Amino acid sequence: MGSLKGKVALVSGAARGQGRAHAVRLAQEGADIIAFDRCAPLATIPYDLASEADLEATAKAVEALGRGIVTRILDVRDTAGLEGLVADGVQALGRLDIVVANAGILAPSAFLDTTDEIWDEIIGVNLTGVFRTVRAGLPAILDGGRGGSIVLTSSTAGVKGMANVAPYAASKHAVIGLTKVLANEFGPRWIRANAVLPTSVGTDMILNRTTFSLMSGGRPDATQDDSIAGFQSRNVLPVPWIDADDVSNAVAWLCSDQARYVTGATLAVDAGATQK
Repeated sequence: MGSLKGKVALVSGAARGQGRAHAVRLAQEGADIIAFDRCAPLATIPYDLASEADLEATAKAVEALGRGIVTRILDVRDTAGLEGLVADGVQALGRLDIVVANAGILAPSAFLDTTDEIWDEIIGVNLTGVFRTVRAGLPAILDGGRGGSIVLTSSTAGVKGMANVAPYAASKHAVIGLTKVLANEFGPRWIRANAVLPTSVGTDMILNRTTFSLMSGGRPDATQDDSIAGFQSRNVLPVPWIDADDVSNAVAWLCSDQARYVTGATLAVDAGATQK
């Protein structure tokens, strides 16, 4: 504990799931947190998104660790809102060292059933939102002159051609490309950029009726138990999904000086899924 003492991290999609786990894990290591989430539904997404109460719960979890936190309800695609949040966060907490661009959404559909609305929404959040989050945070890291760490959330779908998730897979492939650009462009300023590639994670994005059906051969009445074999078939280790904390441990390491010479990397936290 304490590997990030005195540092400040910006975390997107922080109201629940992986985002909350990342915020709390970084706080456990001593970081103060700037956290935001949309906290509102999206018409194209077939599961409930995070709420304002979820974001408040994240804040309480960070505060319980004795760390400072600035929160905001904000869409990851809102450039002006992002820039305002970073300015307010730096004013309140004193600096910015880390960007964890985690926010992402999923709407499984066959390729020919993927509407323009689904495509645009997923690319907008998962790729454009990542770009805008990093672009908003980087100037504050550069101004600090201390270097920093950027961690982007890709996926095993970022290196595999998974069926029925075309916009999601396309966005996650692109996130890896963006990671490598950032590593090359900002490495001379001691700013590192890396991506984490989780397999299925036991959060609301994965544990919902749509994915249960997808992983059970299209059965509309499929339950979580029905989907376990399908999820597990994607991994080498005999588990259907991992915990958000498993990914957060990797994120915390990438943000720390223990990974000071790691940049441009894609770190698979995937129970071996990328080996299949």
